[in-house]
Amino acid sequence: MSFLQNNLLSLMMIMPVLGAAILLIIRHTDAEIEKRNIRQVSLLITTITFVMSLVLWFGFDNGTAEFQFVEQHAWIGDDISYYIGVDGISMLFVVLTAFLMPLVVLASWDSIHDRVREYMIAFLILETLMIGVFTALDIFLFYIFFEGGLIPMYLLIGVWGGVNRIYASFKFFLYTLLGSVLMLVAVMYMYLQAGTTEIPQLMNYSFDTDVQKWLWLAFFASFAVKMPMWPVHTWLPDAHVQAPTGGSVILAGVLLKMGGYGFLRFSLPMLPEATVEFSWLIFTLSIIAIIATSLIALVQEDIKKLIAYSSVAHMGFVTIGIFLLNVNGVEGAIFTMLSHGVVSGALFLCVGVIYDRLHTREISRYGGLATNMKIYATIFVLFSMASIGLPGTSGFIGEFLVLNGSFAYNSWIAFLAATGVVLGAAYMLYLVRRLIFGVLDKDDVKAMPDLTLREKLVFAPLVAVVLWMGIYPNSFLEPMHASVSALLENHFTTDISHASTDTLGAPAGR
Repeated sequence: MSFLQNNLLSLMMIMPVLGAAILLIIRHTDAEIEKRNIRQVSLLITTITFVMSLVLWFGFDNGTAEFQFVEQHAWIGDDISYYIGVDGISMLFVVLTAFLMPLVVLASWDSIHDRVREYMIAFLILETLMIGVFTALDIFLFYIFFEGGLIPMYLLIGVWGGVNRIYASFKFFLYTLLGSVLMLVAVMYMYLQAGTTEIPQLMNYSFDTDVQKWLWLAFFASFAVKMPMWPVHTWLPDAHVQAPTGGSVILAGVLLKMGGYGFLRFSLPMLPEATVEFSWLIFTLSIIAIIATSLIALVQEDIKKLIAYSSVAHMGFVTIGIFLLNVNGVEGAIFTMLSHGVVSGALFLCVGVIYDRLHTREISRYGGLATNMKIYATIFVLFSMASIGLPGTSGFIGEFLVLNGSFAYNSWIAFLAATGVVLGAAYMLYLVRRLIFGVLDKDDVKAMPDLTLREKLVFAPLVAVVLWMGIYPNSFLEPMHASVSALLENHFTTDISHASTDTLGAPAGR
C-alpha cells in the first residue's frame, strides 16, 4: 500500500501510456473484433485510472494546505526535476479528468468507426498530459504538459472532426500556441531570477513589483486564451462544432479549466501585487464575456455552438470569482469549474446522441423529443437546469458562492455578473422549448429511438454527480478549503472572509 501511495500520481500518468502501447499491438484477422478489443482495452485502462483517482481522493488529508502524494526525482541537470504532487485545488481536477475519460470512451463506442486505434490512443495520451498539468510542481514540467496537450486535441479535431475540421484545428492550435510563447519567456525569466523551477518555492519568492506586471501579462496571454476569455474566445465555437463528441466533452470538461487553474497556481501566489493591480481588467473582460456571449448564444441555430458560447459565459463567472480574492469567490470559481466540467460534458454528450441518429445539429430540425425520447428528454432538461444554476444541482452552488463573494467585493460587479444568470436561463430554456417540447411533426424525428443501454450507462454517473454536488457540496468544498485559505492569507493583505463553507452550513475540514 505504501508503494501505491508513494507513486500513485506517476502510476495514474503511466497507466494511459501503457494502455496506448497495448493498443498498438492489438491485432485480429476480423476488423470488427479488433475494433471491439481496442474499445474494451481503452475502457478498462481509463476505468482503472479513475479508480486510482478515487484512492487519491479518499487518501487526501483535507486539513492541510501542503502538497500531498509528492514525488520528486532528478530529471534535467540539477535544477529541473520530475516533481509532482497535489493540494486541495489540484486534486479535484485530477479526479474530474479521470472521471470523464471512461465516459468518453463509452460514448464513442458506436460513433467512431475509422481509425479507432489512433482515436483511442490520442485520448489516452491526452489523459496523461492533462493529469500532468494538474500535478506538476516544476514550472518547466508544467509547461511541457500544458503545451503537449495541444497535439492530441489538434489531431482529434483535425482527423475525426466535421467538414471544416482543418480550419478549426489550425485555429485552435495557433491561438493556444501563440498565447503560450509569452508564458515560456516568463517561465525562463522566473527561473533565472529565482534560481529554481520548483513551484512551491516560486510561490514564496518576491518578484519586483514592476517585473510582476510583465510576468503577469505574459501568463495572462496564455491562460486567457485557454479559458477562453473574451475577446480571444473565437477559436472555441469552431473547435467545438467541428470536434467529435468525445473531443468536445474533454475540451469543455477539462482543457478549458487549465486556464483557471493556471491563474490559481501561478498568477495569484507568484504575482500577487500585479494580480491586485490588474483585477479591474479581469472584471471588465469577464462581465463583457458573460453578457455578450450569452446574447450571442440566444441567436444560435447550431446546438453545439450555443453550448460553446455558454461555456465562455460560465468561464466569465470563474475568472470573476478567482480575482475577487476572497474565499467565497475563489472556492465558488473552483466549484463552478468542476460543475461546468460535468454539466457541459453531459450536454455535449446529449448533442452527440441525437446527432448520431439524425446527423444534424440544427435546432430547427428537432422538436417534440419529449414525446418519443422520454428518458433522453428528462436527462437533457436536468443538465440544462444545472447549466442555468437551479438549486439542487451543481450549477447553483458555484454561482451562488461567486455572487456572494462579489457582493462582499463590489455590488456593481455582483449585479452585472447576475445578469448572466438571467441570460443563461433565457438561452437554455429557449433551447429546451425548441428541442424537447413542441409538436413532433417530422417523420425522421418520430423514428428516433430513446436511449440505448450503453447511453444510459454513460449518463447515469453524470446525473448522480450533478445531483450529489448540488445536494451535498461540502464533500467538494472541504478538500479545497485549506489550500484556498492559505493561498489568500499568505499572499494577500485584504480582509478575506472565512465563510465559504459556513455559508452552506458546515465547518471546513474533517
